[in-house]
Amino acid sequence: MQTADVAIVGAGPAGLTAALYLARYHRRVVVLHDGTSRALRGPMAHNVPGFPDGISGRALVNLMQRQATEVGAEIIEARIDDIARRPDGFILNAAQDSWTARAVIVATGVDMNEVDLPAEVHQRAIADGVLRYCPICDGYEGTDRVMGVIGCDSNGAAEALFLRQFTSNVTLMPLNWSELTADETAQLKAAGVRVLQGALDRLEPHSDRMVVHLEGGQVVTVDTLYPALGLRPRSELAVRLGAPQGQGDCLAPESPFGAGVEGLWAAGDVVEGLDQITVAMGHGAIAATKAHNWLREQEGHTLRT
Repeated sequence: MQTADVAIVGAGPAGLTAALYLARYHRRVVVLHDGTSRALRGPMAHNVPGFPDGISGRALVNLMQRQATEVGAEIIEARIDDIARRPDGFILNAAQDSWTARAVIVATGVDMNEVDLPAEVHQRAIADGVLRYCPICDGYEGTDRVMGVIGCDSNGAAEALFLRQFTSNVTLMPLNWSELTADETAQLKAAGVRVLQGALDRLEPHSDRMVVHLEGGQVVTVDTLYPALGLRPRSELAVRLGAPQGQGDCLAPESPFGAGVEGLWAAGDVVEGLDQITVAMGHGAIAATKAHNWLREQEGHTLRT
Protein backbone atom coordinates (compact mmCIF):
# COMPACT_ATOMS: atom_id res chain seq x y z
CA MET A 1 0.00 0.00 0.00
CA GLN A 2 1.43 3.34 -1.10
CA THR A 3 1.27 6.46 1.06
CA ALA A 4 1.12 10.18 0.39
CA ASP A 5 0.51 13.41 2.23
CA VAL A 6 -2.19 14.32 -0.28
CA ALA A 7 -3.93 12.18 -2.87
CA ILE A 8 -5.60 13.99 -5.77
CA VAL A 9 -8.29 12.17 -7.74
CA GLY A 10 -8.39 13.53 -11.27
CA ALA A 11 -5.73 14.81 -13.67
CA GLY A 12 -7.39 17.71 -15.43
CA PRO A 13 -6.41 21.37 -14.99
CA ALA A 14 -7.75 21.44 -11.41
CA GLY A 15 -5.99 18.29 -10.20
CA LEU A 16 -2.72 19.09 -11.93
CA THR A 17 -2.64 22.65 -10.59
CA ALA A 18 -3.19 21.27 -7.09
CA ALA A 19 -0.40 18.74 -7.67
CA LEU A 20 2.01 21.45 -8.82
CA TYR A 21 1.31 23.61 -5.78
CA LEU A 22 1.57 20.75 -3.30
CA ALA A 23 4.79 19.40 -4.80
CA ARG A 24 6.26 22.90 -4.57
CA TYR A 25 5.22 22.90 -0.90
CA HIS A 26 7.42 19.77 -0.57
CA ARG A 27 4.41 17.53 0.00
CA ARG A 28 4.32 13.90 -1.08
CA VAL A 29 1.51 14.10 -3.59
CA VAL A 30 0.04 11.45 -5.87
CA VAL A 31 -2.43 12.15 -8.67
CA LEU A 32 -4.71 9.21 -9.45
CA HIS A 33 -6.79 9.38 -12.62
CA ASP A 34 -8.63 7.20 -15.12
CA GLY A 35 -7.44 8.96 -18.27
CA THR A 36 -10.83 10.49 -19.11
CA SER A 37 -10.35 14.15 -18.22
CA ARG A 38 -12.72 16.25 -20.32
CA ALA A 39 -9.83 18.61 -21.06
CA LEU A 40 -8.09 15.89 -23.09
CA ARG A 41 -10.84 16.08 -25.70
CA GLY A 42 -10.89 19.85 -25.91
CA PRO A 43 -10.07 21.39 -29.31
CA MET A 44 -7.99 24.50 -29.72
CA ALA A 45 -8.89 26.87 -26.87
CA HIS A 46 -8.30 30.58 -27.32
CA ASN A 47 -9.56 31.81 -23.95
CA VAL A 48 -6.74 30.41 -21.80
CA PRO A 49 -4.62 33.38 -20.67
CA GLY A 50 -1.02 33.23 -21.80
CA PHE A 51 -1.73 31.32 -25.03
CA PRO A 52 -2.70 34.00 -27.59
CA ASP A 53 -2.37 31.50 -30.45
CA GLY A 54 -4.56 28.99 -28.63
CA ILE A 55 -3.76 25.61 -27.12
CA SER A 56 -5.47 22.24 -27.30
CA GLY A 57 -6.68 20.61 -24.12
CA ARG A 58 -4.34 17.67 -24.55
CA ALA A 59 -1.32 19.91 -25.11
CA LEU A 60 -2.20 21.91 -22.00
CA VAL A 61 -2.62 18.78 -19.87
CA ASN A 62 0.71 17.40 -21.13
CA LEU A 63 2.49 20.63 -20.20
CA MET A 64 0.86 20.67 -16.77
CA GLN A 65 1.78 17.04 -16.13
CA ARG A 66 5.41 17.74 -17.03
CA GLN A 67 5.52 20.80 -14.81
CA ALA A 68 4.05 18.93 -11.82
CA THR A 69 6.24 15.83 -12.15
CA GLU A 70 9.41 17.89 -12.54
CA VAL A 71 8.96 19.13 -8.97
CA GLY A 72 8.09 15.73 -7.53
CA ALA A 73 4.40 14.97 -8.07
CA GLU A 74 3.60 11.39 -8.97
CA ILE A 75 0.89 10.77 -11.57
CA ILE A 76 -0.63 7.30 -11.85
CA GLU A 77 -3.40 6.09 -14.11
CA ALA A 78 -5.78 4.19 -11.85
CA ARG A 79 -9.54 4.39 -11.56
CA ILE A 80 -10.45 5.03 -7.92
CA ASP A 81 -13.60 3.09 -7.05
CA ASP A 82 -13.86 4.00 -3.38
CA ILE A 83 -12.49 6.39 -0.77
CA ALA A 84 -12.94 5.69 2.94
CA ARG A 85 -12.17 7.83 5.98
CA ARG A 86 -9.73 6.43 8.57
CA PRO A 87 -8.53 7.84 11.89
CA ASP A 88 -5.22 8.84 10.28
CA GLY A 89 -6.61 10.02 6.94
CA PHE A 90 -8.07 8.23 3.94
CA ILE A 91 -7.69 5.01 2.00
CA LEU A 92 -8.28 5.10 -1.76
CA ASN A 93 -8.98 1.85 -3.57
CA ALA A 94 -8.60 0.93 -7.23
CA ALA A 95 -9.08 -2.51 -8.78
CA GLN A 96 -5.54 -3.68 -8.09
CA ASP A 97 -3.98 -1.10 -5.76
CA SER A 98 -4.66 1.03 -2.70
CA TRP A 99 -3.21 4.28 -1.41
CA THR A 100 -3.36 6.00 1.93
CA ALA A 101 -3.25 9.76 2.28
CA ARG A 102 -3.56 12.25 5.11
CA ALA A 103 -5.69 14.52 2.89
CA VAL A 104 -7.60 14.18 -0.36
CA ILE A 105 -8.54 16.60 -3.14
CA VAL A 106 -11.35 15.43 -5.42
CA ALA A 107 -10.99 16.86 -8.94
CA THR A 108 -13.04 14.29 -10.82
CA GLY A 109 -14.78 16.67 -13.22
CA VAL A 110 -17.93 15.95 -15.19
CA ASP A 111 -19.15 13.74 -18.01
CA MET A 112 -20.90 15.44 -20.91
CA ASN A 113 -24.23 14.22 -22.26
CA GLU A 114 -23.27 13.89 -25.91
CA VAL A 115 -25.11 13.59 -29.19
CA ASP A 116 -25.32 10.14 -30.78
CA LEU A 117 -22.37 9.83 -33.15
CA PRO A 118 -19.70 7.12 -33.50
CA ALA A 119 -16.74 7.97 -31.27
CA GLU A 120 -14.28 8.70 -34.09
CA VAL A 121 -16.83 10.76 -36.04
CA HIS A 122 -17.75 12.65 -32.87
CA GLN A 123 -14.15 13.55 -32.10
CA ARG A 124 -13.44 14.56 -35.68
CA ALA A 125 -16.46 16.88 -35.65
CA ILE A 126 -15.12 18.51 -32.49
CA ALA A 127 -11.66 18.86 -34.03
CA ASP A 128 -13.18 20.41 -37.17
CA GLY A 129 -15.11 22.91 -35.05
CA VAL A 130 -18.55 21.92 -36.39
CA LEU A 131 -19.52 20.39 -33.02
CA ARG A 132 -18.86 22.29 -29.81
CA TYR A 133 -19.93 21.89 -26.20
CA CYS A 134 -18.81 25.13 -24.54
CA PRO A 135 -20.10 28.45 -25.91
CA ILE A 136 -18.26 30.34 -23.17
CA CYS A 137 -15.00 28.80 -24.40
CA ASP A 138 -15.39 29.35 -28.11
CA GLY A 139 -18.52 31.37 -28.89
CA TYR A 140 -16.22 34.16 -30.05
CA GLU A 141 -14.95 31.96 -32.88
CA GLY A 142 -18.56 31.76 -34.13
CA THR A 143 -18.95 35.51 -34.49
CA ASP A 144 -21.34 36.30 -37.39
CA ARG A 145 -21.56 32.62 -38.35
CA VAL A 146 -24.54 30.24 -38.49
CA MET A 147 -25.05 28.55 -35.12
CA GLY A 148 -27.39 25.77 -33.99
CA VAL A 149 -28.36 24.45 -30.57
CA ILE A 150 -29.84 21.03 -29.85
CA GLY A 151 -32.12 20.82 -26.79
CA CYS A 152 -35.45 22.62 -26.54
CA ASP A 153 -35.63 23.15 -22.79
CA SER A 154 -34.61 25.98 -20.48
CA ASN A 155 -30.92 24.98 -20.78
CA GLY A 156 -31.09 25.01 -24.56
CA ALA A 157 -32.98 28.31 -24.57
CA ALA A 158 -30.38 29.90 -22.30
CA GLU A 159 -27.54 28.62 -24.51
CA ALA A 160 -29.21 29.89 -27.68
CA LEU A 161 -29.66 33.33 -26.11
CA PHE A 162 -26.03 33.31 -24.98
CA LEU A 163 -24.89 32.59 -28.55
CA ARG A 164 -27.17 35.33 -29.83
CA GLN A 165 -24.57 37.83 -28.54
CA PHE A 166 -22.11 36.51 -31.11
CA THR A 167 -24.34 36.13 -34.17
CA SER A 168 -27.81 37.01 -35.40
CA ASN A 169 -28.25 33.56 -36.95
CA VAL A 170 -29.10 31.08 -34.17
CA THR A 171 -31.49 28.13 -34.51
CA LEU A 172 -32.77 26.10 -31.54
CA MET A 173 -33.85 22.51 -32.28
CA PRO A 174 -35.23 19.76 -30.02
CA LEU A 175 -33.51 16.47 -29.26
CA ASN A 176 -36.81 14.64 -28.82
CA TRP A 177 -39.53 17.22 -28.16
CA SER A 178 -39.85 20.81 -27.08
CA GLU A 179 -40.11 21.54 -23.37
CA LEU A 180 -40.15 25.30 -23.79
CA THR A 181 -42.74 27.35 -21.95
CA ALA A 182 -44.77 29.97 -23.77
CA ASP A 183 -42.74 32.69 -22.03
CA GLU A 184 -39.40 31.13 -23.06
CA THR A 185 -40.63 30.80 -26.64
CA ALA A 186 -41.65 34.46 -26.65
CA GLN A 187 -38.26 35.55 -25.30
CA LEU A 188 -36.45 33.57 -27.96
CA LYS A 189 -38.63 35.05 -30.71
CA ALA A 190 -38.06 38.56 -29.40
CA ALA A 191 -34.28 37.97 -29.46
CA GLY A 192 -34.39 36.73 -33.04
CA VAL A 193 -33.65 33.06 -32.28
CA ARG A 194 -35.39 30.66 -34.66
CA VAL A 195 -37.11 27.74 -32.89
CA LEU A 196 -37.92 24.58 -34.83
CA GLN A 197 -40.13 21.58 -34.04
CA GLY A 198 -39.51 17.92 -34.84
CA ALA A 199 -37.22 15.47 -33.07
CA LEU A 200 -33.62 15.01 -34.12
CA ASP A 201 -33.29 12.23 -36.67
CA ARG A 202 -29.55 12.26 -37.35
CA LEU A 203 -26.48 14.44 -37.64
CA GLU A 204 -24.28 14.62 -40.70
CA PRO A 205 -20.92 16.22 -39.88
CA HIS A 206 -18.73 17.67 -42.62
CA SER A 207 -15.34 19.30 -42.27
CA ASP A 208 -16.84 22.80 -42.60
CA ARG A 209 -20.48 22.42 -41.51
CA MET A 210 -22.97 20.31 -39.59
CA VAL A 211 -26.13 19.12 -41.36
CA VAL A 212 -29.00 18.45 -38.94
CA HIS A 213 -31.79 16.16 -40.09
CA LEU A 214 -35.06 16.49 -38.16
CA GLU A 215 -38.04 14.15 -38.31
CA GLY A 216 -40.37 15.01 -41.14
CA GLY A 217 -37.57 15.64 -43.60
CA GLN A 218 -36.53 19.10 -42.41
CA VAL A 219 -32.81 19.76 -42.95
CA VAL A 220 -30.83 22.55 -41.26
CA THR A 221 -27.22 23.38 -42.08
CA VAL A 222 -25.12 25.28 -39.52
CA ASP A 223 -21.48 26.20 -39.23
CA THR A 224 -21.34 24.97 -35.64
CA LEU A 225 -23.76 22.92 -33.53
CA TYR A 226 -23.93 23.13 -29.73
CA PRO A 227 -25.71 20.29 -27.91
CA ALA A 228 -27.25 21.70 -24.72
CA LEU A 229 -27.87 18.30 -23.15
CA GLY A 230 -26.44 18.85 -19.69
CA LEU A 231 -23.57 17.40 -17.69
CA ARG A 232 -23.18 14.66 -15.09
CA PRO A 233 -20.85 15.68 -12.24
CA ARG A 234 -18.60 12.87 -11.07
CA SER A 235 -19.25 13.67 -7.43
CA GLU A 236 -20.07 10.19 -6.10
CA LEU A 237 -16.81 9.58 -4.23
CA ALA A 238 -16.97 12.86 -2.33
CA VAL A 239 -20.69 12.54 -1.60
CA ARG A 240 -20.10 9.05 -0.23
CA LEU A 241 -17.68 10.61 2.25
CA GLY A 242 -20.31 13.12 3.33
CA ALA A 243 -19.43 16.15 1.20
CA PRO A 244 -22.43 18.48 0.70
CA GLN A 245 -23.81 19.06 -2.78
CA GLY A 246 -24.84 22.20 -4.58
CA GLN A 247 -27.09 22.41 -7.61
CA GLY A 248 -27.32 19.68 -10.20
CA ASP A 249 -25.38 17.04 -8.22
CA CYS A 250 -22.24 19.20 -8.21
CA LEU A 251 -20.35 19.62 -4.98
CA ALA A 252 -21.10 22.77 -2.97
CA PRO A 253 -19.42 25.94 -4.32
CA GLU A 254 -17.30 26.39 -1.18
CA SER A 255 -15.67 22.95 -1.66
CA PRO A 256 -12.24 24.31 -2.75
CA PHE A 257 -12.07 25.92 0.71
CA GLY A 258 -13.25 22.73 2.43
CA ALA A 259 -15.61 20.00 1.25
CA GLY A 260 -17.41 19.50 4.56
CA VAL A 261 -15.26 16.57 5.71
CA GLU A 262 -12.06 17.04 7.65
CA GLY A 263 -9.09 16.60 5.32
CA LEU A 264 -11.19 16.76 2.13
CA TRP A 265 -11.28 19.44 -0.57
CA ALA A 266 -12.64 19.56 -4.12
CA ALA A 267 -11.72 21.52 -7.24
CA GLY A 268 -12.71 22.00 -10.85
CA ASP A 269 -15.87 21.24 -12.77
CA VAL A 270 -17.17 18.82 -10.12
CA VAL A 271 -17.74 21.93 -7.97
CA GLU A 272 -20.78 24.10 -8.65
CA GLY A 273 -19.75 27.19 -10.61
CA LEU A 274 -18.31 28.19 -13.95
CA ASP A 275 -16.86 25.20 -15.83
CA GLN A 276 -13.71 26.77 -17.24
CA ILE A 277 -10.03 25.82 -17.34
CA THR A 278 -9.02 29.03 -15.59
CA VAL A 279 -11.57 28.51 -12.81
CA ALA A 280 -10.39 24.92 -12.36
CA MET A 281 -6.80 26.12 -12.00
CA GLY A 282 -7.85 28.65 -9.37
CA HIS A 283 -9.79 25.97 -7.49
CA GLY A 284 -6.73 23.70 -7.60
CA ALA A 285 -4.46 26.39 -6.16
CA ILE A 286 -6.94 27.17 -3.36
CA ALA A 287 -7.57 23.53 -2.45
CA ALA A 288 -3.86 22.69 -2.46
CA THR A 289 -2.97 25.60 -0.23
CA LYS A 290 -5.83 24.88 2.17
CA ALA A 291 -4.74 21.23 2.37
CA HIS A 292 -1.11 22.21 2.93
CA ASN A 293 -1.97 24.65 5.70
CA TRP A 294 -4.27 22.10 7.35
CA LEU A 295 -1.38 19.60 7.36
CA ARG A 296 0.90 22.26 8.81
CA GLU A 297 -1.53 22.67 11.68
CA GLN A 298 -1.37 18.93 12.37
CA GLU A 299 2.42 19.14 12.34
CA GLY A 300 2.58 22.13 14.69
CA HIS A 301 4.06 24.38 12.03
CA THR A 302 1.58 27.21 12.41
CA LEU A 303 1.06 29.83 15.08
CA ARG A 304 -1.60 28.90 17.63
CA THR A 305 -4.23 31.56 18.23
